[in-house]
Amino acid sequence: MPVDTREPVNQPLIEQRSIDYIPEVERHGRLGSQFSLWLSANLQITAIVTGALAVVLGGDVFWSLVGLLIGQLLGGAVMALHAAQGPRLGLPQMISSRVQFGVYGAVIPLVLVCLMYIGFSASGSVLAGQAIAQLTGLADWQGIGLFAAIIVLFTVFGYRVIHLVGRIASVLGVLAFAYLFYALLAGNDMSALLANRHFSLSSFLLAVSLSASWQIAFGPYVADYSRYLPRNTSAAGTFWAVGLGSVIGAQAAMVFGVFAAALAGKGFAHHEVAFIVGLGGTGVVAALLYFSIAFGKLTITILNAYGSFMSVATIVTGLSGQRRISPTVRTLCILCMVLVSTSLALLGKDSFLKDFSAFILFLLAFFTPWSAINLVDYYAISQERYDLPALNDPQGRYGAWNVLGITVYVLGVLIQMPFIATHFYTGPLVAHLGDTDISWIIGLVVPAVVYYWAARRWPRPVPAQLILPADARDETDQQLGGVGVV
Repeated sequence: MPVDTREPVNQPLIEQRSIDYIPEVERHGRLGSQFSLWLSANLQITAIVTGALAVVLGGDVFWSLVGLLIGQLLGGAVMALHAAQGPRLGLPQMISSRVQFGVYGAVIPLVLVCLMYIGFSASGSVLAGQAIAQLTGLADWQGIGLFAAIIVLFTVFGYRVIHLVGRIASVLGVLAFAYLFYALLAGNDMSALLANRHFSLSSFLLAVSLSASWQIAFGPYVADYSRYLPRNTSAAGTFWAVGLGSVIGAQAAMVFGVFAAALAGKGFAHHEVAFIVGLGGTGVVAALLYFSIAFGKLTITILNAYGSFMSVATIVTGLSGQRRISPTVRTLCILCMVLVSTSLALLGKDSFLKDFSAFILFLLAFFTPWSAINLVDYYAISQERYDLPALNDPQGRYGAWNVLGITVYVLGVLIQMPFIATHFYTGPLVAHLGDTDISWIIGLVVPAVVYYWAARRWPRPVPAQLILPADARDETDQQLGGVGVV
């Protein structure tokens, strides 16, 4: 179907919506903006460092590249399936978890999502702070603080400004990466690095896990940025626009990270930004590269800050019974989350690489089960037929606590523990598998199968069609008892 690309009339620059449904009259945007947003969100310094970890932690160049690509495709498909929910439901991603967990029960994954936002924001602030410090002559801690202030300013404006920043960042990112790749290829013998092949199953699966976890971690908020698209937007179009933008951006950045780490050796750790910029030149060129790195971190860190607000708002409204929160509370939520992530960035800036690798791998244990349950329910059980008004009513269709969803989620987390391998926790079965971490595969497959079986075995009533809030009527809706049904 064609997509309505008209901008909403008299739409204020500062977003007025929070977690409430986006009416059709306020829907706008193009699929191209989804591609550019997720391309810019991935074509940045943290993705470079993530790719570099595949080599830093023992892998060779060739098989690291192959493993990273496989992980991108698997994880990218999962996150893009979440993105396709946005135009249909018109809601942020995590509020739909109330269908699977209950209005109160959804707080469980939401708290973990907030921790994810804080962790990613802190890690990104370290690298952006390094770039700003190099560009301005400030200390690293001052660069981190300045970056945090910028993040708060842009995040308060909300959805439209975030997409604008994404479009600008995607252009700058492509130009900067094209130049860096040229400098890398022109000054070094890449064929020699690619010829050094020593396959190790554990290192290969580590590379797969790094990129898969990178993509899956977007799942809890990817629909937040597609929910303003018109409801008749093609689900397949949304899937491909978001998925391709994310996979292409992340893989390009991680490929560069693999080569950079292989060339730098031990000199890469703690000097990630300086080494990467040094590949491209000095003087004015270096200054421009530092600026592009800092600006490139804006998109994803703003997404994290905005997503943290959405998650906190979902928790607050779920417990209080409200449907909306005030602009003042919104601003306070953003300030608090940025303050916490900035504090962690300042405390952990000297041990970033090691801590970040452990963080993104352990993160999978808590988000793969949620993702599996949400996707199976949306596409296979409910089949897109949600009762949106009931998402705010603990006494309604979805109840306060969904024992089935919560039980499967806890099972999904626990069943991964024997297979996890990080520097602060290693499961008892890892050694028997050649030190290979396969926890994320189990965390996706087992909860998906169990939830599907249990939901079929003990079915709950599912609406015949998608039920919209009464105040979300438009000319395409049929009116049934004051509630829009589509």
